[in-house]
Amino acid sequence: MTPALWPAKLHHLRRDSSEPERLARYYGELLGDRVDALAKGEWLVQGPGRRLIVGRGTPGAVPWFALAMQDPQQLEGYAAVLDRLGVRPEASPTPLFGAGAFAVTDPDGRRVVFGVPAPNADGESESTARLQHFVCATTRLPEILAYYRERLGARESDRVLEGEDIAAIFLRTDPEHHSFAAFRAPESRPDHHCYETRGWMDIRDWGDRMASLRIPLWWGPGRHGPGNNLFFMIEDPDGHKVEFSAELERMAQEAPFRTWPHEQRTLNLWGSAWMRS
Repeated sequence: MTPALWPAKLHHLRRDSSEPERLARYYGELLGDRVDALAKGEWLVQGPGRRLIVGRGTPGAVPWFALAMQDPQQLEGYAAVLDRLGVRPEASPTPLFGAGAFAVTDPDGRRVVFGVPAPNADGESESTARLQHFVCATTRLPEILAYYRERLGARESDRVLEGEDIAAIFLRTDPEHHSFAAFRAPESRPDHHCYETRGWMDIRDWGDRMASLRIPLWWGPGRHGPGNNLFFMIEDPDGHKVEFSAELERMAQEAPFRTWPHEQRTLNLWGSAWMRS
């Protein structure tokens, strides 16, 4: 593991849709955020602590997600470490990072972008639901784990085991329990992205907002085992899951990973679970 990645935070991600403006405006209404047209037919949904780019493509797809480094020095040092490991950089696809940003491609063909964001008026501390993590489902879970942990330098927080087989992994790039996770599944696809709130009362308030918008809760409320966070999930118009979370566990950089059994209680200490495999 290279410590050069620590700390980095999920800054934004790209969602694809056959109707990108419609999906962008859905998220704008959902979150109460501003929606702006970008170049190349993309749309930016932006609010305090959260940013989402929506473009034209396969509905539900997440072709890339972007991690923000602390400063240009960290970004340059990390790029040098990846070069020594033989991880070759690609052009950055995002307009939200400045000079020096680059991307790499994981075993599922999804790009991970690294860069330094421009100064922005939307402060992280004022957000009641900041963008916190992205999760995928994959048929290549061992390869995904090896790539993110051994090549990119993420720290493993928890893994879920079915016998000796790994069923899920949770990886962190800063003290929060996970900024990326992956589940074993029959197909490789996006799973969900998450907005982290400040506490249980925010979960209540966001649940009430869903009710006011006539958006039913798809799963939850509950509490996850790995991460110990409170949560509920909804589905967007393309069937992509969106999580609202609170009280996500924090872990030291060198803390070892833990193991959990592959059972419903692991994914929801309070009741039934969404089992990907």
